[in-house]
Amino acid sequence: MTSILTGDIIKSRQIKNISWINSLKEILNTFGDSPETWEIYRGDSFQLEIKNSAAAFNAALQLKSHLKSTLNIDVRIGIGIGTKDFISPKITESNGEAFINSGFAFDNYLKKQTIAIKTPWPKIDEELNIAFDLALLTMNSWTKNSAEVFKLSLQPENETQKEIATILGITQSSVSERQKRAGFDAIMKLESHFRKLIEQKTQI
Repeated sequence: MTSILTGDIIKSRQIKNISWINSLKEILNTFGDSPETWEIYRGDSFQLEIKNSAAAFNAALQLKSHLKSTLNIDVRIGIGIGTKDFISPKITESNGEAFINSGFAFDNYLKKQTIAIKTPWPKIDEELNIAFDLALLTMNSWTKNSAEVFKLSLQPENETQKEIATILGITQSSVSERQKRAGFDAIMKLESHFRKLIEQKTQI
């Protein structure tokens, strides 16, 4: 089992500054090498493989918070979980259940929300897509400051608000306030629940 994230930049044609592509490449590079692990295609679309399926939502959070914090642009992401049946040196030429599910989520669910999932387990899809929809009420409203704090808070080396405050040159109380506005604690509870659900299914 693996997970495939299919995404694109929202309203990319309306963005005059195309430096967003460098920002997108920067965050995608943290997950592995292109074109085996990730690839940008059709100008503003991308595919990314996260082999640990339980970490797929965390990857989506990293992508969204990075892009909103650097250039205040947003992204749509369809998460697909399943098998990988055909392996190619280029991810966009590989195939299997995970790719089909990711494409289905992207084509069908993202008309209503900006992060969605399709797995082999319909009940999990229903539960998680409802939860994503609610979480996105906060995530889609992130300011650059909120997204920046969220992005830094996701990084394991930043264990405390004091460490994040030092990086940003602000007070610890300001970090706490930005985390609250970003919905960090509630969204990370969802991230933990996502991991638990997917780990239970993929370890059977």
